[in-house]
Amino acid sequence: MHTSTQSMRVMIVDDSMANLMLVAKIVRGLGHEPVMFTDPLKAFADALRTPSDLVVSDFTMPGMNGLELVDRLRSAYGYEDVPMVMISGSDDSAIRYQALDMGVTDFLRKPIDVAEVKARLRNLLKLREAQASLRNRAEWLDREVSRATAALSAREEEVILRLSRAAEYRDRDTGAHIVRMANYCRIVGGAMGLDEGQCQTLFLAAPMHDIGKIAVSDAILLKPGKLTPEERSVMEMHTLHGFQILSGSDSDLIRQAAEIAVSHHERWDGTGYPARVKGEAIPLYGRVAAVADVFDALTNARPYKHAWQPDEALAYMKACSGTHFDPACIQAFSDRFDDVLAVNASVPLAADPEPEYAAG
Repeated sequence: MHTSTQSMRVMIVDDSMANLMLVAKIVRGLGHEPVMFTDPLKAFADALRTPSDLVVSDFTMPGMNGLELVDRLRSAYGYEDVPMVMISGSDDSAIRYQALDMGVTDFLRKPIDVAEVKARLRNLLKLREAQASLRNRAEWLDREVSRATAALSAREEEVILRLSRAAEYRDRDTGAHIVRMANYCRIVGGAMGLDEGQCQTLFLAAPMHDIGKIAVSDAILLKPGKLTPEERSVMEMHTLHGFQILSGSDSDLIRQAAEIAVSHHERWDGTGYPARVKGEAIPLYGRVAAVADVFDALTNARPYKHAWQPDEALAYMKACSGTHFDPACIQAFSDRFDDVLAVNASVPLAADPEPEYAAG
């Protein structure tokens, strides 16, 4: 990219040395650097190696005429909008129209009028300078937009993570549950063929699956024993509370989190809650989250149960494929079980676990 204080590279191609030197003198007088060729084939090879800001070419030359040179250059990378000037002694308007149609920016006639050529080239070099300035500005704007978008995404992700942890801490979880679950979800999503963007959305949205628990009273949420049927019904409402908290957002990420919150306790056979939807009517992210959530609950110790071994939990979940879980999600989870085990081993379990309801 060039600024007004930088010399531009001007390629001049003419088999007449006298014309070549005359145009070069004009270019130098404008404060720019001429690169001269009498052979258009050598000029084309040089243009591919070193970009020029302006091309001035004679029309009639041996080996390759000016139109052929312009045509080849217009097809080369970086020469789509480089100004190109054709100089010819011909009065044939058909040639002039053909030249303009093939991408020539301006057409000058021999014998050369120095004042006219100087003015035309000055204007075209200023055009090139403006193009470079606009391109620099566009690139700067792209960088600024990307930086601002990344900052907004980072803040959105931080808010989601902190809100998710707030819900988990009400349940006296260390927050490790949502870290493991989010990673399990990303693993399963990748194994099911979701692209990187979808897997990242799943990874960020899944931790909010239990956000609705902040609307459940401590008497029920922290009860150490078994819940009564009435208490169970209240606990199950956390799915709807979560959806109400998250729904209506303009953020796709929050909308996906709302779907996970309301659907992660639905079952493949339609016996889950809150809506008893079944099969593929359950949102895909909710089906994935159900697998991740139950596996993590099973492999964590609770006051009312021991921690299952991962292989034991996997065997149980496979047995529930097609009833509780989407068979495709279970297959993906099984296929990537080594990755699941790596997450399970790397994110520590709670040292002093409190009640967590695997099915509730």
